[in-house]
Parts: sequence; structure tokens; C-alpha cells
Amino acid sequence: MLLAFDLLDRQIVDRDGTPVGKVDDLELDGPRVTALLTGQQALGPRLGGWLGRWVTTSAARLDIDRRGPRRIPYDLVERIDSAVHLSVRVELLDPAPLERWLDEHAIGRIPGADDD
Repeated sequence: MLLAFDLLDRQIVDRDGTPVGKVDDLELDGPRVTALLTGQQALGPRLGGWLGRWVTTSAARLDIDRRGPRRIPYDLVERIDSAVHLSVRVELLDPAPLERWLDEHAIGRIPGADDD
């Protein structure tokens, strides 16, 4: 399996088809995938450079209750196709604090951003 092609940036959905997030990084134990990592604290190191450091530190500062990225154990993965399907129902996660801040201060100010 080519991990970067087969897993990274895929949408994660629970057993009911509810979107949970995207695979931003992987947790490995040798050659074995142990968890899917999601959120800005997982994405930042993949971006690299000053942008990656800014994303990671901003997310860490805004999400003081969480140490590191959200972690989904790999044994909860049922199948992988155009999305990563979990075998359990996951309650819709609250948006990460950085996502809320960006929505309020950047994306929300774009004309037409609040239209459905």
C-alpha cells in the first residue's frame, strides 16, 4: 500500500456516512499504521516551512485542551475507497478552534461566504 496515495487527504466518514475529517497524517509503528491523525496539528508538519509552523503553533495555542492532533485508531477503519470508512458511529466533532477562528475572521468576511 502506498500510504501517501491511499490514505493522506482522504475524507474520513463514520458508519452512517457522517464526515469526521480528513486524514492529515499517519501514526506508524514500524511498517504498521496504528492511527489516522487529523486536524491542523497533524497537517502543519506536512506543510513545512513557516506556514506549517504557523498552522501548528496557532492550532496548539487555540486548542489548549488537546495535546497534539486528533487520533483515530486504525483498527476502527472498515474499508478504504474514495474515502476512509470507519466501523463505528462517531459524533460530529466540534470544529477545531483554529477552524472556528479562521471561519469567523477570514472566510466569514468574504462576500457571499454565509450563503447556502
